[in-house]
Amino acid sequence: MNQFVFCTGQYASGDWESAPLVPANLIDSIARYTSIDVAATGVSVPLDSPRLFEHPLVFLTGHLPFRLTGAERANVRLFTDRGGMIFIDDHNHDVGGIFHKTATEEIARTWSPIVRLPNNHPLYDSFFNFDDGPPATSHELNGWGDNLIHPYLGAVVRDGRISVLYSNKDYSSEWNYHPENKKFSSVDNTRFGVNIIVYALTS
Repeated sequence: MNQFVFCTGQYASGDWESAPLVPANLIDSIARYTSIDVAATGVSVPLDSPRLFEHPLVFLTGHLPFRLTGAERANVRLFTDRGGMIFIDDHNHDVGGIFHKTATEEIARTWSPIVRLPNNHPLYDSFFNFDDGPPATSHELNGWGDNLIHPYLGAVVRDGRISVLYSNKDYSSEWNYHPENKKFSSVDNTRFGVNIIVYALTS
């Protein structure tokens, strides 16, 4: 396996860079828990760039309206057609928010409408075991955003494999801290990020 490089996707609309500490935190988790050869730093790649195809997984987030240009849409569709996976996380954690509304519209326009991912999907035991599906975030538990705990993730699934994983749980806020701060937590809340990466690399 080639060295894994964490890739954040840049898109022309919105604020793609809204969770700048997430890459370093998940890179730390991959190095800490797995034997995957992971690059020490991540990269940011425009969604309309051919460099996107150098990466098995692309992470997208933001708070603002999420709209793809024609070139971005064509490139990400080809990216998933060739086996790449995209993880989109709503940094607003709000089903009534503008990111959620526009992102789900763009997913439907580019691929197909998202469907509910069952909580017994192989994603949830690709490395760590999450028997109840996606772990709740502190933002959900504290009643921020839409004051709901979202028990499922959404996905576009092709031939039994996730092409696009969609979350409105706001893992972007949950994981947006310096890796050194993990020592203050009894349970590392980035573990589910490890599952996403391992699934993208092995499924």
